Amino acid sequence: MKLVSWNVQWGRDAAGRVDLARTVHEAQRLADFDVLCLQEITRGFHALPGGPSDDQFAELAALLPGFTVIEAIGADLGADPAAARDGKPARRRQFGNALATRLPVAQVFRHLLPWPADPAAPSMQRVALEAVLDAPGGALRVLVTHLEFYSERQRLAQVEALRRYQQEAAAHAAQPAPAENDEGPFARTARPVSAIVCGDFNSAWGSAAYARMLDPLTGSPAFIDAWTTLHPGATPPPTAGVYDTAQWSDGPLTCDFVFVTEDLRARLARCEIDGATQASDHQPIVLELS
Repeated sequence: MKLVSWNVQWGRDAAGRVDLARTVHEAQRLADFDVLCLQEITRGFHALPGGPSDDQFAELAALLPGFTVIEAIGADLGADPAAARDGKPARRRQFGNALATRLPVAQVFRHLLPWPADPAAPSMQRVALEAVLDAPGGALRVLVTHLEFYSERQRLAQVEALRRYQQEAAAHAAQPAPAENDEGPFARTARPVSAIVCGDFNSAWGSAAYARMLDPLTGSPAFIDAWTTLHPGATPPPTAGVYDTAQWSDGPLTCDFVFVTEDLRARLARCEIDGATQASDHQPIVLELS
């Protein structure tokens, strides 16, 4: 199974040009992916730099025939009246994550992440999108997320939530409840323990939030960093601000990660950070499981 995780900044490259189709083609160049996990996909946010399309989730679906495209909205704001066109009201402004896959999708969960008050910094509601996939080698859960940029307090709270979601899934795996029937929404609660959690954590490699993701978990395998597991003793290359030095004036940062549960360690075949593409202010990560 091949997975690409990438903060694509609504298809905006390091020079400021928006072209989501180019971004998808870049991801396809990197890997014949089964799962594509994207952060910063928008709907109705025409005023963002470069002017993204009206509905990038629909755009993704058109660009990836044969794939299921799943969305999860974090920030959901009122429409911009100035964006109304041809007598049609403007869309709500929505900002979040997308997961596209050609694998069968069993269940989908959209977790709004904690957002504790922090008056010292701008912030937005963040979300983790979880899909249970029937993958080669066995069912697993893939979560794509994007943690708060400005507030460390909020990032730490969001990491705690990701850890709780893993423990909750492990408990459902150990003690599943039966379905009420075959037709209704009270489906069997069993979920796989094995999980991949990827995305832009806005937390530097080695930071408190990063270290907390790796702490032991009660009732579940712990998370490991896929890149450092396959490159023991090495320091991961930067994943943000490599080419876009205007937005990242303090210099490059390693803040995008792919974590997997410990039980997937033996299946880790490849994890690479692409340092060449300039199609975003972030660099994509390619993961391959045997």
